[in-house]
Amino acid sequence: MSFHSAAAQLVTLAAEGEEHGGNHESLSPYVTGGSALVILLLLLWVTTRFNRDR
Repeated sequence: MSFHSAAAQLVTLAAEGEEHGGNHESLSPYVTGGSALVILLLLLWVTTRFNRDR
């Protein structure tokens, strides 16, 4: 498989994905982003609690 044919297949695959929109109806971007932020802040808090040797 050459680079050109692989790139052409990826472009075709990407063009097919655009017609569906890519977002699920039940996923809210605000809930997803907010929960990711909360999880990252919790991980940051846990990391700073265990790293007391500084």
